[in-house]
Amino acid sequence: MVVANSLPIYLTADVRRIETLASAQAGPPPLMERAGLAAAELARDQLLADRKSTLVLAGPGNNGGDGFVLARHLKSWWYEVAVVFAGERARLSPDAAAAHDAWLAAGGTTLNAAPHRHFDLVVDALFGIGLEREISGSYAELIEYIDRQPGAVLAIDIPSGLHADSGRVLGRAVRADHTVTFIALKPGLLTLDGPDHCGQLHLRDLGLTAEALAEAPGRLVTSQILTQTLAPRTLNSHKGTFGSVGIVGGATGMTGAALLAGRAALKLGAGRVYVGFLGSDAPRLDVLQPELMLRTASEVLAMDGLTCMVLGPGLSQSVAAFDAIEQALQAPVPTVVDADALSMLGMHTELQEICGARNASTILTPHPAEAARLLQTSTGEVQQDRVHAARELARRYRAHVVLKGLGSVIARPDGQFYINISGNPGLASAGMGDALCGILGALLAQGATSETATCAAVFLHGHAADRLWRQMSGPLGLTASEVIDAARAALNEAIYRDVAVNPTSTGLST
Repeated sequence: MVVANSLPIYLTADVRRIETLASAQAGPPPLMERAGLAAAELARDQLLADRKSTLVLAGPGNNGGDGFVLARHLKSWWYEVAVVFAGERARLSPDAAAAHDAWLAAGGTTLNAAPHRHFDLVVDALFGIGLEREISGSYAELIEYIDRQPGAVLAIDIPSGLHADSGRVLGRAVRADHTVTFIALKPGLLTLDGPDHCGQLHLRDLGLTAEALAEAPGRLVTSQILTQTLAPRTLNSHKGTFGSVGIVGGATGMTGAALLAGRAALKLGAGRVYVGFLGSDAPRLDVLQPELMLRTASEVLAMDGLTCMVLGPGLSQSVAAFDAIEQALQAPVPTVVDADALSMLGMHTELQEICGARNASTILTPHPAEAARLLQTSTGEVQQDRVHAARELARRYRAHVVLKGLGSVIARPDGQFYINISGNPGLASAGMGDALCGILGALLAQGATSETATCAAVFLHGHAADRLWRQMSGPLGLTASEVIDAARAALNEAIYRDVAVNPTSTGLST
């Protein structure tokens, strides 16, 4: 586990196994009763304070059963509740059938079609985490009905139409204002289209400790990673204590990418940063960051004493770039492979073989199109299942992998994965990837492990963008240079929050 006390993430098959084990071990009430009550309490306490009417759309499976339980509790608390049942009683599971019958026994009724009126709260209990097929026909019409309602929308476990393992939309999906999910987090709530459909996410464990029943294949990256990555510096420090980063990139016309990565590495704490340019128009001095040491790519590649290497920002896809990648991958230091270096790696089996045989750690940071090249597939296939794609990349290249995008997926070679949810659309801007790989290089140079550095860099990059959103009241016009400075401030705050600044190096008080 890289992040202490971080929340586990489970795939659908894992959740089903947990439910089976819990049902065999636990006494009453059944899990469906617990889930329906938890959802009803959330609706009552947070969504119905100034509202009265609720419509529950109950589907043909256990998700519908949760909806019947919620409806029964809200009715007992004197709320106006209407239920549309989009299924057949005879085809319900025993638990869902019992919930249906209990709703009727409490005086409730069911409708066959959605009424032509507005409700203060609409509860989506149509489909749960087991959905695999595309939604169409009358179910698609019900989802359209939900999305037209002016009141708040609460989805039970997952918005109907959203794939629980991947976050992709199966034809149509509910756009909820709130989603209450049970037992543990699922990847589809956190990546791809999930966050756009879930609204505010609420987790209810139903009294279960999931990790006591099944090992979690994934975890959520949280702010705690920052305090685990680097310790406060001792007073007796010097620049050699904090490592040397070598950055190789900057082909003709693309020097800015390498400079951005270098600035990020320097400002996030690396002791020395060497930027090696491949192009003929390489600058001799970065006037905005004169502390950077600018060299040719061949000079940086020949250096002894580098702590880590960042390969790819503005590198191009030339013969010279191939030679630089080949040489860099043979260096015995942790190496971040980004941008054009990833595309070249995907195109050349010789480079793939060198990468797979490395003894030092490798970190790949592809966006979906680059991941597709590395996997010899399409961008669409990568996005169909981002967790699977990231894990396959990590396995195939024996690397730690960051599959960038909404809900970036970080995978280890052994299949363990993490999902990061910091960040916002302001990161959809030029140079952001260069900033990220520079931040990652800085953390590696200062002694963080590849796993910890990768998770921390991705979280910090997004967290910095979130801070800037708050400062600027939105994401428009966010630049990579601003993110670098915000990331530096955030990392210092996390590490030194409880460290008093002493005016003297000796700590002398008179």
